[in-house]
Amino acid sequence: MKSQLKGLLFLLVCVVLVQGIGAQSQSRMIRCTVSGTPNIDPGVGQDYGSSMALPNLYDSLVFPQNDGTLKPMLAEKWDIDSSALNYTFYLRKGIKFHSGKEVTADDVAFSMQRLLTVGEGYAYLFTGVVDKATVVDKYTVKFTLKKKFGPFVETLVRLYVLDKDLVTKNINKNGKYGEIGDYGKDWLITHDAGSGPYTVSELKQQQYLSAVQFKDYWGGWDKDAPDSFKLMDTTEGATVRTLIRNKDVEITDQWQTMENINAMSRLPGVSIAENFSGTILNVMLNTKKAPTDDVNFRRALSYVFDYDSILKLFPGSAASQSPVPHDLPGFAAVSSYRQDIEKAKRALQQSKYANQLDRYPVEVLCNSDVPDLEKIGLSLQAAAAKIGIKIDIVKAPWISLVDMVSNVETTPNGTIIFVSPHYNEAGSIIESRYHSKSTGTWEQAEWLQDKSIDAAIDDALATMDRTARFAKYKAIQSKIANDIVPTIWVLDQAERRAYQSDYMYWPGAELAKAGKPVTPVMGYNFYFHDFKIFPDRKKK
Repeated sequence: MKSQLKGLLFLLVCVVLVQGIGAQSQSRMIRCTVSGTPNIDPGVGQDYGSSMALPNLYDSLVFPQNDGTLKPMLAEKWDIDSSALNYTFYLRKGIKFHSGKEVTADDVAFSMQRLLTVGEGYAYLFTGVVDKATVVDKYTVKFTLKKKFGPFVETLVRLYVLDKDLVTKNINKNGKYGEIGDYGKDWLITHDAGSGPYTVSELKQQQYLSAVQFKDYWGGWDKDAPDSFKLMDTTEGATVRTLIRNKDVEITDQWQTMENINAMSRLPGVSIAENFSGTILNVMLNTKKAPTDDVNFRRALSYVFDYDSILKLFPGSAASQSPVPHDLPGFAAVSSYRQDIEKAKRALQQSKYANQLDRYPVEVLCNSDVPDLEKIGLSLQAAAAKIGIKIDIVKAPWISLVDMVSNVETTPNGTIIFVSPHYNEAGSIIESRYHSKSTGTWEQAEWLQDKSIDAAIDDALATMDRTARFAKYKAIQSKIANDIVPTIWVLDQAERRAYQSDYMYWPGAELAKAGKPVTPVMGYNFYFHDFKIFPDRKKK
């Protein structure tokens, strides 16, 4: 009921906004629905909506391509020395921040140091890896690593470069970072300090983020490129359907139910984009809370789960074969959990809770912003009842869910969450999902904290040879899937979104239609600079 009320209120706000700016219907705006208002601070934002916003507001040194390669972005080129511990990047000259100031090596070094100091968001990629960032000259910056890290250049797609002068000018002196106060965190909640193709015009919590073209963007502009974008914080089905029917939204979120997607597909001018994007659906099992602290209990849940019925909820998706999605380089097919009630019973009998099931109900948490996730919880509840396990379903909005899983005591036995990679390699998922340094984040509600797994991940990531690194990834995937079983890996998601195909060109959607790969790096399929909008084709 609360979700529906929020959706109706949001729809009323949208109607008022559209009526108040009637000329907007002829603009080249792209509007997308998302779950949660994006956090646009590059030192903090990490979830899906934030990862859509950040590449549009900020530039990185390198940029992920759809074919899995990298292209230079702020950097023209880079060198790696023979020790594989020093990486030198040479910047393009003349690139402007939104403030008008030129991007320099000092800004890059500042951005890395800020990320490491704040220690949130994508900092985990660099914490324990980067020793320091040194300004060699105005356009040259060197990163010195503490240890070898094979995919280091790939991870730099998540180092978003901030305008040092603008951030320091807007520091709250009362922050917790000593002389640098709050490091600009308060200000960066609603402002940007980037050089990306768009700049923030307005952010309202629990409503939307709006951004407009930065006319002096160094990458130039196609005449049909979107002049603005808006990420709208709602996933409520009726609201989203109304917005897309009225052409007040160009792209929906990926959390819409199959029924809603099918209904929108029948609307004139609306198509459904479907592609694998490195996203995997997990039921994360808290390994530190009874009864899911027992590996055989976790194994029983993995065997009792009805995978085939859930696949029907997500057309086009594939059964998971690993803790890593199949379309990510370094994936290895190492597990084959399917529903097998007899195997589930045998595993349960080997559990220390086998004769105490009435004392240990299992609490499973669903994101209430995504209706289909409750269906997954209910399916697990029904299946588990067949072997005597009682499951209680708990629902919470995304912001509350994130808070719950930040503490081991408040993390439920099971948490249903989609996870996507942060760079284009299996190491991204393996590290963010199962390394101890990611516990307490929404990406690891398992609280695994296994030193042997940590060591294996660190060793793999330190391997410079790609083939050898991938072999180590395979061994890690096998051990996690078959020996530890901290997760029920439900499916590799084919994202399905309704979009306005009659007046919008979406590069990723066209690639998917042609059977070509779309980047699995979360958020980069929504680099709006490369989209096109044709207002004259828009029919109400």
